Parts: sequence; C-alpha cells; structure tokens
Amino acid sequence: MMGISLYFFRRIKTYDDYNVAGRSTGTFPLICTLIGTAVGGSTLLGFVSKGYAFGLGQLWLPVGMTVAGVALYFFIARIHSEGERLNMVTLADFLVSRFGEGVRTPTLISVLCAYSAITGMQFVAVATVLKLVFGLALPVGILLTWALLTAKTWLGGLMAVIWSDAILGTLQTLGIFFLLSMVYFASGSWEVMSAAPLPTDSPDFLSLTGISGHELTVYMLTIGAYQFVRQDLWQRFWAARSLRAARTGYAVAIVFTLLVGAAVVLIGSFARLGLDIAVTNPDLSFYAIIKATLPLPLMVSMVVVLLATIISCADSFFIAGASSIANDVIKPRMKGRDDAFMLRMSRHSVIAMSLISLGLALYAPRLLDIWILGSAMLVCGVLVPTIVALCCRTPNPRGGQVMMWGGLATAVMWQILGHPFGLHPVMIGLPVSLALMPLALRQARSPLTTTSNAE
Repeated sequence: MMGISLYFFRRIKTYDDYNVAGRSTGTFPLICTLIGTAVGGSTLLGFVSKGYAFGLGQLWLPVGMTVAGVALYFFIARIHSEGERLNMVTLADFLVSRFGEGVRTPTLISVLCAYSAITGMQFVAVATVLKLVFGLALPVGILLTWALLTAKTWLGGLMAVIWSDAILGTLQTLGIFFLLSMVYFASGSWEVMSAAPLPTDSPDFLSLTGISGHELTVYMLTIGAYQFVRQDLWQRFWAARSLRAARTGYAVAIVFTLLVGAAVVLIGSFARLGLDIAVTNPDLSFYAIIKATLPLPLMVSMVVVLLATIISCADSFFIAGASSIANDVIKPRMKGRDDAFMLRMSRHSVIAMSLISLGLALYAPRLLDIWILGSAMLVCGVLVPTIVALCCRTPNPRGGQVMMWGGLATAVMWQILGHPFGLHPVMIGLPVSLALMPLALRQARSPLTTTSNAE
C-alpha cells in the first residue's frame, strides 16, 4: 500500500489529481473502491455479531443500508455533470451552487464531525486487531496505525486510495465469501442447522422477521440514509472518467455490497447454529469463528482480510474529511492562489484531519456516540437540502439555509438532552428538516447570484 502511494506521489501534479483522482478513474477500480468503502470493519464485525446474536432477521440490515444507495443511483447523472461543469470537490460545493455560501459552514461541520469520528474509529479498530493478534498495547497500536495511514494518504491522495482499494476491496470480497463457504460446510448443511436447538435468548433466530421495526427504522434513517450524503461516494462519482463508468461501477458495487453484507450476517448465524461456538461477548464472534473453522495459515489470511476491510474504509473517510478542510475552509479564504499552493494545502489538510481523528481515538471515551451523532447531523442537516438541490435547480437560498441549520441544531440539541422519550436524534431532526422544506421550495425574490467556490 505504501508502494502504491509512493508511485502516485510522483504522478500527482494538480489539486484535482489529489482530491478527485484527476477525474479519470475507470470502471473496475471504481467498483472495488465503492465496495471497499461501503463494507468497513464496523460492518464486518458488527454484522457478524448481529447475525450470531439475533439470527436471520438481521439480513434486513444490509437491505436497509442499500435502500438509500439505490435511490442515489438515479441522481448520478446530475451529480456527475454538475461536478464536471463546476469542478466540484466536496458535497458542500454542490449545495453552495444551489443555496449560496451560507450552507458551506453547516455542511462542513456535519461532514467533519462524522468523518473525523469514523476515521478515529478505524484507528481503534486496527489497533484492536493488533492487540488481539500481537498483544500490542492499544495506544501504541493507535499511534502506529495513525502514522502509517497518514503517510499513505498524504503521499497518494485519492488516486492511491482508489487503487489500493482495488486490491483491498477484491481481497475483502473474496475472503468473506470464502469464510461463508467454510462455515457452511463445517456446520454440515442447512438441514443440520435448521434442526439445531434455537438459542434461548433468540426464539426468532431462524425467522426473517426477527428484527424489531423500531431498530430497522432507526438503522435506515441513520446508517442507511447516511449513504445518500456520503462525501466519499460523491467524490468517486466526480473521480470517474465518464458518466458510464460512474453508473456501471456504482450499480455493480450496490449489488456486491448487498451480497457481502448478507454473507457477513449469515456467517454469524450459521456459526451459532452449526458450530456450537459460545462467546460471552458477541463482538468477538468473528475471531471465535475463524479460530473454530480455519487452520493457522488461513486464520492469518482472514485477519489480513479484516485489516483490508478496515483500511479500505479508513483511508476513504480520511481523504474525504481532509478534502473538506482544504476545499471548504482554506480555499474560500485563499482566492487567487495557484493550483500548486492548493495541492500543498490539501496535504497539510491530511495532517490536520489526522490529528483531529487521532485525538478522538486516544481521548474520546465514547467515539461511537460521536460517529452516530455525526451521521445524524449529516442526515438531519444535509439529506433533505441535498434532495431539494438535486430536484430543483432554483431553490430559495435563505430557505435552504434555514432548513439546514434547523435540522442540524435540532439533532445536536436532542443528543445533548440525552435522547428524551428514548427517541434517537434523527427521529426529531429529520422531521424538523422536512417541515422546513417548503421554505426552500418557495420562489426566491431574486435569482441566486452566488457561484460555487469551485466555479
């Protein structure tokens, strides 16, 4: 991976090369990088543990994750053409082109909160693997991961991220399906598993309806809806060499993401029924499964697959957050500076992003809560304005700003209050954003004259 980054370091000449891979990426690497960013370490370990603990009803989770992704497919043509026309780099660029500069700050806040937290989570995830395998102290593992991923991303930008994902995404996909087949055959057959006694704590283990509607709704409105406004996805649409490459790559990636997610859930469920594995902490079920089914060399290979899964997500989130710092904080304040200067600022932004994420990984005791809040902020503050911007070319700028700040502030306030009535912030902030939507659809008194920073 470091070799790939060094290779592209010598070939990156412009700001666009660094942040959107020179807008020249072909179909195959797009497929691999989109799969790699969709299925991360939290998805792999989380879905295995969900399948292990609760059974086949958890198959709805990968479905819920891809619903918004399918909806996004129908807007790729507009996203790609607008990005190409105005040289867009971030989601904020697109929203500014519709609502004016007033929406850049709330979009930036939402993106940075979500992406710095999830990047820090990947540092912790890799460090946790190193601790389990080598006994390395968690802070040391975090620092080691931070140093290597920062160097890799600083050198190669999005170009290196995409091409390393082409390797890691392929390794990840093949490894997951291989493990599923090994678990299935080690379990005997479906007849053997279906005849096994059901777990006493999960009587609906074999039922596809064994998931509560509330759980699925919250998941679809947070992690699911978040897929629609993921800046790392939008950057890949703009990195594509053509609309056809973007559409084909994304369509194939959606199918494989759904299949990979389902395979991960099945690995956990099959292992619980057929392998008689008992773990006190379901979060460790992945390690127990590979230990029970694979010889040592293949166990090592699956640990590499796990690391590949984590890293292919980590560097994608890393560069997405760094692009926001360079494009939405530095560039608007440095108008008139040449491309070489902005390329240097992009690399400095990687350092800034890495330090923020490192601080969260080392010192934030509830990093997962920060990521959940960041995802809720993106959904509550940015989702509805993004849909309006995609469907309406001349929305009301002031109304869009009110809609964005209203949803964002409500979600943050609900989180600070500690989820009153047991309601997730997205259950309050998103309805507020929807209620304010008519303000954005109301005809503006004068046409929007503010152009995007990219233009």
